[in-house]
Amino acid sequence: MWPALTTLAIACLRINGPQLGTDELVTSDVGRRSMGQTLAMLHNVDAVHATYYVLMHGWMAVFGDSETAMRMPSALAMSGTAALVALIGRRLFGPRAGMCGGLLFALIPVVSRFAQEARSYALVVLAATLATFLLLRALDASRRWRRWVVYALCVAVIGLLHLIALTVLAGHFAAVVHRARREGGVLWRFCLAALAGAAGVIPVVVLGTSQASRQLFWVPEPDLWGLVDIWPQVFASALCAGVVIVLAAMAWKERRDALLLCFTVAVLPPFVLWAASHGDVSYFRYQYALFTVPAWTVLAGAGLARVARSWLTVGVVLTVVGLLVLPDQRRMRGEFEHDVPHNADYKSAARTIEKHYRSGDAAVYVKGAPWMLDQGVRYYLRPGPKLREVFVATPAAENSELFPAYCPVPVTCLRGESRIWVVVPGNDPDPLNAVPADQAAALRAQYTTTGTVPLSGLTVALLERK
Repeated sequence: MWPALTTLAIACLRINGPQLGTDELVTSDVGRRSMGQTLAMLHNVDAVHATYYVLMHGWMAVFGDSETAMRMPSALAMSGTAALVALIGRRLFGPRAGMCGGLLFALIPVVSRFAQEARSYALVVLAATLATFLLLRALDASRRWRRWVVYALCVAVIGLLHLIALTVLAGHFAAVVHRARREGGVLWRFCLAALAGAAGVIPVVVLGTSQASRQLFWVPEPDLWGLVDIWPQVFASALCAGVVIVLAAMAWKERRDALLLCFTVAVLPPFVLWAASHGDVSYFRYQYALFTVPAWTVLAGAGLARVARSWLTVGVVLTVVGLLVLPDQRRMRGEFEHDVPHNADYKSAARTIEKHYRSGDAAVYVKGAPWMLDQGVRYYLRPGPKLREVFVATPAAENSELFPAYCPVPVTCLRGESRIWVVVPGNDPDPLNAVPADQAAALRAQYTTTGTVPLSGLTVALLERK
């Protein structure tokens, strides 16, 4: 209970502080579409996130799409993960180790970061950690098929939430192989359960594979140094990564089978990702390895419990760790932390338009970096003015895509608007330089730029008809 409540309290601290990032704006947009529109989009893009979008569609229908509402499922998921860390630690290393691991998990900056992210990562962390817990229960009574069935169902949930998180099975397999040396029948039961769970996500695998190159084309192929560099990113703090790994190393005298399970789950998945990222598509992103953090904290909790002989010492160590990571915790709640490196100030752009808005005003939102600039400004304009986007022929929802379809001949889409707001990425003195050439030509022929407001990551300009 205490690790869960501590994690939830820290996660909810300024949960609505950071502006929505690019991926979160996608969640907001897709979650507000009809179920038919969402399913049509998934045939073209983002099939790997289908389960999350369906869950968020129902959640947002009940609780709305405010920043807090959309991020709360992630906060609850990280809270549940903290409880599972404590349960796994207690089962493997004892009650004190479980409590230490759960409280350490609550303090890690990346936990707060993705507990406040309206994406599937926190739910993936929860599902992967639950699978490890269920595996332990199945191994404790390996002949009870019901436990293996529950484990298989959890494996399917992992794949439905995020295919790449199935690499957690590499760690599970290594631990089961070790267990099989002294207990016959365990290995084939595990393989059957894992394969049954993975088979349930074959449709997502087929669609996701066909869309992977489009969605991950920008992820670079990792070099050998990437295997070292990923850990400060996974913890969102080099200092925190060092502290957790050092504490984990102090558990080396514990039971070998318990250490092996935690170590393989913590270490093997990033190696599998690294190896798989040297083909046509690279999957080597630290977000995809977040589910390894609970295994690290189980080990760190065991190490802390071993060196700290009293609860007073445990409290002192946890307090010191909390103070050390405080700067990183503050950074996680920065206004643009969810949109690094774009740092796009959608909120100020919306306020600028709202402040000077006149009835009949239209808008041009330039697609680029950040990709969801149009979604960002529209989100923070609500419930204020709704501006017609002059060059949009088919909105994204009707286009069954993340992006709208634009007018093939832009000049024919102008309807004599007296004023047009143009929002572009970057801070070019002439904002029309960032507009596609054919659209810019149509605007320059009929409009004059009467004012520009440079903001973080973007520029808002007002055009008036000549």
